[in-house]
Amino acid sequence: MRRYSVFSIAREAMRYHQGWERAWRSPEPKAEYDVIVVGAGGHGLATAYYLAKNHGVKNVAVLEKGWLGGGNTGRNTTIIRSNYLQDPSVAIFEKARSLYEDLSQQLNFNIMFSPRGVLMLAQTEHELRAYRRAEHANRLQGIETEMVSTARVKELCPILETGGPRYPVLGGLWQARGGTARHDAVAWGYARAASDLGVDIIQQCEVTGIDTAGGKVRGVQTSRGAIRCKKLAIVVAGHSGVLAEMAGFRLPVESVALQALVSEPIKPVIDIVVMANTVHGYMSQSDKGELVIGGGADGFNNYTQRGSFQHIEETVSALVETFPIISRLKMLRQWGGIVDMTGDRSPIIGRTPVDGIFVNCGWGTGGFKAIPGSGWAMAETVAKGTPDALAGPFGLDRFVEGRMIDESVAAAVAH
Repeated sequence: MRRYSVFSIAREAMRYHQGWERAWRSPEPKAEYDVIVVGAGGHGLATAYYLAKNHGVKNVAVLEKGWLGGGNTGRNTTIIRSNYLQDPSVAIFEKARSLYEDLSQQLNFNIMFSPRGVLMLAQTEHELRAYRRAEHANRLQGIETEMVSTARVKELCPILETGGPRYPVLGGLWQARGGTARHDAVAWGYARAASDLGVDIIQQCEVTGIDTAGGKVRGVQTSRGAIRCKKLAIVVAGHSGVLAEMAGFRLPVESVALQALVSEPIKPVIDIVVMANTVHGYMSQSDKGELVIGGGADGFNNYTQRGSFQHIEETVSALVETFPIISRLKMLRQWGGIVDMTGDRSPIIGRTPVDGIFVNCGWGTGGFKAIPGSGWAMAETVAKGTPDALAGPFGLDRFVEGRMIDESVAAAVAH
């Protein structure tokens, strides 16, 4: 794979861009692989990349029933932060955030990482106390966050209405090194780098069955024929329960749609990410000028990737009180992503009851920010057969042992 650089751009410009090669290979599936990763989203591609890069496991296939990055990786609001409360959560999210900082250089692909800062608004006394607690916890964990006053909130985001009658801003939790990245570019960058290391990325290849014998995985049945494997990694977000059932076990997850929308593009008005958890809305501005607005997950199980008028109304009506400037904007488009929720709103990474099958799921509404750390931890778990320090606390056995990693309450909202 030729490296991208200013010189390659200049060279191709001179020959009318006729010499660019494909970003990743599209091979036919082989009969057998050491590892099959199901799911070519950010988490699956990162797993394959770190398997090859960190552990030398290069006989790997990534199977995707649709197109690369066409699931939740391309259907989110791209927020990156690590200011959680529980130690295991902070460890893996901070690993991901730190990897994001120089990921463009590592992958030789511009993921457009923007450490613009993430501001979480405290709009009730309860929320204010919770964020102060989080600030103290983050200090002990080595995470740079700080509580800021209402006046400082207004400085950071002048378009905010801090004195609203129903939802006044009492302060905020500020993580200056949080931010955003281009979601498609993250998937494309990992795919290109993994392919260059020898990983086969096979799109339009749906897994229809999982072959096991004697409690051990033997391979998968796909829409393109049977493929044998020594190890199988299930990294398919909202469809994790479906594949687990194919393998003969159940996961403690439920799938719901998480919705978001963007406004028509306008001139720059906000240069940070603002999360208003009391009203359950969060907003940033894209490089194209669109206001990227996210809300809550549906209150019922479903697999739809379409939005609904109910969520538009609930999210926008709440945010208009906090950001009056957006009241006359038109919506450009909306979408939904299928997220998988665990009871404690923390992920599952590790072994399953079937020998050789590993699972990475349960990221809920916070999956994008975790992609590099998730792939790093999952790759080590698959390569060594046992979870590393990052993945260890997130095993399936915690639900049997009752050692929950409760971020549903601790973080106020699981984004």
